[in-house]
Amino acid sequence: MTYTGLIASDDLDTGCPVSLDLLGQIYRADAETVPDLVGTLPERTQARLAVYLYGRSHTFALGVRIAATCDGSVLRRVAGLIGACLYDLSRQQGTMPSYGSERSVTPKRISLGGPQVRA
Repeated sequence: MTYTGLIASDDLDTGCPVSLDLLGQIYRADAETVPDLVGTLPERTQARLAVYLYGRSHTFALGVRIAATCDGSVLRRVAGLIGACLYDLSRQQGTMPSYGSERSVTPKRISLGGPQVRA
């Protein structure tokens, strides 16, 4: 078990720090509504939620968005080096992954007919 500040790396897999009902509301909310939903939570709970969501591939971006609402010192106290990195990541522009939503290359045409022979 590795320690990262006040939590162990094994603790990242324990449980969500908020109710499943609130987690569902946050998950379904648009980007502008998320700060209002988490703004009513205690600072430590906000930080723990950001780390919890950041640690999962399907909620990574939401974790970064919530980390942007947290104070850096709270994130560092709650999650040590992970919290510090998450804080820095949340303050950078253009860090949200696109997961292929934007294509930068033109797709190749695929032919299933085999090679064409010219006579």
